Amino acid sequence: MAVIVGTLIFDNLQVAAQCGGSIPQLIAQCSQFVKIEGPKVPPSPGCCTAVKGADIPCVCGLVTREVEKIISMEKVVFVARKCGLTIKPGLKCGSYTVPPKRLT
Repeated sequence: MAVIVGTLIFDNLQVAAQCGGSIPQLIAQCSQFVKIEGPKVPPSPGCCTAVKGADIPCVCGLVTREVEKIISMEKVVFVARKCGLTIKPGLKCGSYTVPPKRLT
């Protein structure tokens, strides 16, 4: 599945490269935490390392409808926030608009 997601998101590797970090590492380490099926699960340390090296708003700008059939944008934001990143409300990640962070 990670290969499919990687292909769907990053058909143009030059465009993907502008988002920083290692896109293959991000896909390999985090795909299990952002797939549509299943509950939200806190990400692994390896996933967080990959997330912290990527420009998430840039990556969100590359998300297509095909990707959204496989990856939950809500979980992408959940994972990024669990890894300590600030994801601003109102950011568009594919067709998903990031809501304000809920205080729990």
